[in-house]
Amino acid sequence: MAASDFLRREVAYRMRERLELVKIAPQRVLDAGCGEGADLPMLQKRFHDAQLLAIDAAPAMLLAARQRQAAAQSSVNRLLNKWLPSGIRPPAGLNADLLCGDFARLPFGVNALDLVWSNLALHWHPQPDRVFAEWRRVLRVDGLLMFSCFGPDTFKELRAAFAAAEAAEAIDITPHALPFVDMHDFGDMLVNAGFSTPVMDMETITVTYESIDKLLAEVRALGGNPLSNRRHGLTGRRAWQRMRAALDRMRDADGRIPLSFEVIYGHAFRPVPKTTAGGEAIIRLDLPKKRK
Repeated sequence: MAASDFLRREVAYRMRERLELVKIAPQRVLDAGCGEGADLPMLQKRFHDAQLLAIDAAPAMLLAARQRQAAAQSSVNRLLNKWLPSGIRPPAGLNADLLCGDFARLPFGVNALDLVWSNLALHWHPQPDRVFAEWRRVLRVDGLLMFSCFGPDTFKELRAAFAAAEAAEAIDITPHALPFVDMHDFGDMLVNAGFSTPVMDMETITVTYESIDKLLAEVRALGGNPLSNRRHGLTGRRAWQRMRAALDRMRDADGRIPLSFEVIYGHAFRPVPKTTAGGEAIIRLDLPKKRK
């Protein structure tokens, strides 16, 4: 298994542990930025009565998700589910509606979803504040948003290696990876978007690599360089060699190169609205319960 796949599965597992602490029985669940659909079987198992939806902007990823879904809905499983008693049937197979599009412009109306789940996808979008506003729009009152993404210390070893190489070459230091957003800034964005009591936490996961080429390939797979302001010309051969040498010097006692991932976890609810669409304040008068 590639390190990028391992990391996504590990973060999904840790998100699921956090989800177990929340009492929710959603009718419609969206996986925003679903990629190849690896989280969908877990979501379906956890919320087997819910309609499962998934969206991703990359057609190739959705094709892989469709293939994964087709494999789960094998003819053997369908036959066994038709004839075996319910208590001993195998899983019915993955059944999710897969959509191609921008998860900051969702094809759903207001109050359409009960849970938005997003695993290691938010850092790909250049305007996370816009994404949060859209996710709040489609969530029903008391609907839950749960997400993970990378924080600023992600790829810090690679950033340091590029900075050392470019400083030695006396060239301007330019970004070579996404400028990941700080956890506290995400919390502020959630509040500004209208979510209530956001809960944020983070941890650092370190993955080690035997090969520099493998490390760089994994960085690209995990969102390391989709930048509009990155250097458009090729990094010079000497600077590139210096960068690789700087990474080589980071090898640990086992000869492996560490790469850090700061993983941010967040969840928040859509609160009961305090104003109408026209801006009028909503005052709730809850009558006391009658005594028996």
